[in-house]
Amino acid sequence: MNKELAINPAACYARAEQQAADYFQSLYDQVEQKSYLTPLTKDMESWKEKHIHHHSLSAFFSRGKKKPKSKNYREYIKWLDYTGKLDDYLDRSIAYIYMRDMGKSLVEADVQSSVQQTVERLRKQLQEATATKQGAEMDWLGMDRLYRLAQEYHIEATMIWLMGKLKSITPNLPKKLDAVSTQRKLLKIIVGVLINELEGIGTEITTEERAQKLDVAIRLGYAYGLTYPFIDDLLDAKVLSVEEEACYSDLIGTTLTTGSVPELGEWAGEHADLIGYVHAELKDAFEYIRDHQPEASRNDFLEQAYVFFRSQEVDRAKDLSNGDYTNEELYIPVILKSASSRLIVHTISGAINDEGLSKRTFYYGIYNQLADDLSDMFSDRDEGAVTPYTYYLAHHDQRPDLINPFELYWTVVSNLIHNVYASEAKAQEVLLDRAINGLKRLKEKLGTEKYNDVMAVFTAGMPTLNDVIQTLVRKADDVDFIDKLIRDQLILNLEKEDAEQAEFSDKVESVRQQINASLLIAKGDNVPFLDESIIDAANYSLNNGGKRLRPIVAWMMAVDGYGLKSPAILPLIKSLEYMHTSSLIFDDLPAQDNAAIRRGVPTVHQAYDTATAELTGLFLSQKAIEEQTKLVAFESETVLRLIQYTTQVTADMCKGQVMDLKARGKQLTLEQLNMICFYKTAIGFEASVVMPAILAHAKEEEMTALKKFSRHFGIAFQIKDDLLDVEGELELIGKATGKDAENNNATFVSILGAAEARKMMWEHYCLAMETLQEVPRNSSFLKHLLNYSIGRDH
Repeated sequence: MNKELAINPAACYARAEQQAADYFQSLYDQVEQKSYLTPLTKDMESWKEKHIHHHSLSAFFSRGKKKPKSKNYREYIKWLDYTGKLDDYLDRSIAYIYMRDMGKSLVEADVQSSVQQTVERLRKQLQEATATKQGAEMDWLGMDRLYRLAQEYHIEATMIWLMGKLKSITPNLPKKLDAVSTQRKLLKIIVGVLINELEGIGTEITTEERAQKLDVAIRLGYAYGLTYPFIDDLLDAKVLSVEEEACYSDLIGTTLTTGSVPELGEWAGEHADLIGYVHAELKDAFEYIRDHQPEASRNDFLEQAYVFFRSQEVDRAKDLSNGDYTNEELYIPVILKSASSRLIVHTISGAINDEGLSKRTFYYGIYNQLADDLSDMFSDRDEGAVTPYTYYLAHHDQRPDLINPFELYWTVVSNLIHNVYASEAKAQEVLLDRAINGLKRLKEKLGTEKYNDVMAVFTAGMPTLNDVIQTLVRKADDVDFIDKLIRDQLILNLEKEDAEQAEFSDKVESVRQQINASLLIAKGDNVPFLDESIIDAANYSLNNGGKRLRPIVAWMMAVDGYGLKSPAILPLIKSLEYMHTSSLIFDDLPAQDNAAIRRGVPTVHQAYDTATAELTGLFLSQKAIEEQTKLVAFESETVLRLIQYTTQVTADMCKGQVMDLKARGKQLTLEQLNMICFYKTAIGFEASVVMPAILAHAKEEEMTALKKFSRHFGIAFQIKDDLLDVEGELELIGKATGKDAENNNATFVSILGAAEARKMMWEHYCLAMETLQEVPRNSSFLKHLLNYSIGRDH
């Protein structure tokens, strides 16, 4: 641990602390002298002319569409476009991002040009995204849309890597940490680094160079973003013991001051597994950032990171019950952490870091921090966190010397407008838009009564200004921002995904248990000399677990999708598993895949013999047809149609297996492999969705859409199987890996390589997701089934 220091931590923190102290003193003087009041009041008076509308009666009746809630993003964007407000909405949103995330001044000609270009591009994308017909809405924040965006920039491999990383974090988070909040913060940081990189990329650059820069930016953003859940949130949540927290903080401090990550060694606390995982992830992240910094600016990164970490540590050590903190002790760490968190982004992304950009970023941070702390005030108080707002609530009655954080917030707004942005009209517009929007959102979040109670506490010493502010909160319009819309939509989507995924998993397990309880085949009467080893072999194969994916899909489609009764379709469910198990027994035979293990136990021909296995496979295929004849709740003509379809599917699957066997040792084209995959795999999934549709008399267009979905689903599923055969673990997948190579089988991995095979899998994932727009029912289940198929580890 006694490594040479790369930076002087005491000196760099003292410099930053002095800069923050000077800034705080300037703000403090403005509060004490009330010098912010007159210019800010004038700003608000001029601002309200554009934002408080006095509609005539005729205008009221001519406005047409009523403004929808912004949470209904599709209708809200369409309404903005319809009313001619979309450009202004996007303009203030993008301008705000240029100020907050990039430290730009809006008077610069190149910034104005960039903002306008971004607005035009985003307007077109939003218009296209909301142009789908009602009921065919796409999730514009879904994985398929993100992958399509990655394809446009030729960074598909990067997006696949990122999705894998995001997926791996959630199961490793302590229960006290919010998985949705973690994913949102990570994505926010990644986007922040990415937009700084995009802004710095010129037009004179090749597609390959652009893709490489974006790849690095996404990985840098992810690496920096990890610090929020694994340092800030982990320490705030009090997951670790006091001793563990001290050791963990020492590890981080040593890393940032030496530029090298210490070995973890043997962890003494009870959270060894968690710390081991976090240490490994943060080590990779830190070294990636460090190694991508130019030698000349590497220490700048270490110093900014240390100031950020140290200021958080200072804040974290505070006790809300301690009534003796000075204003400086409360606000200087807030200024430091809010500024350094954004300055780090400029440092690691290699953004042009001139003095003006650095100053604007430094002064801007507390504006966002005070707004966020106001919104989170009650949850922070419940957790015992010390923020300017929670401390003021707890102690202002006994401490008249305490600065009112709400008054300081408006002082910061005035200071930014007039002293940092030199009274720029656009800066004034955007900053006041954002401030009033924040209060509107707070009022909606708390409810009017609680909001008024809060305002009574924080505006007692500024009644005149408060009257103006609250009038604007009640009456002002056109203050929404797209980043807030995206944030709200992302949270809703992630929460909905989590809830649906949990419901999906529970439902699948429940249906699986029902299916397992009904599958075993009863023996007949005790007839002398009748060898019933075939039934034993069939039950041996059926009783060895399995995902039961096909019958589960059929059950979900039949019961949840078409409203068919569960007992009525049980014969269909059994027939599908009998068909599937039959095909597996044949696949495993020595003349075909020659597999020794299936579902974690010896295959049928290993447990019995080859002849018994062959006859068992034939027996199960006939039991499948027999079960379908028991569908007595349906018209005989419908059942005959189902049986006809079943025999066609069985014949096609046999053709697929023959094609696969004849292809061994041959160099196949992708087209040939797709055809084999369709006949071997996709058509089996097709049967699972089409058979219930046949029983429900679904329309032909629906059948066509289901078949199209199944084709892409099946290929994506097969590619995942091919990848697992190369990369999977025997204990997880229940069968030996490397069988494709041993049998000289042509696979997507052997033809394309693992990296390109993943891209192909994601392409079919996207095509399947897009096809779901044509499926009128049960699309949520099919979406989660699709997500499962490419995310599984077995």
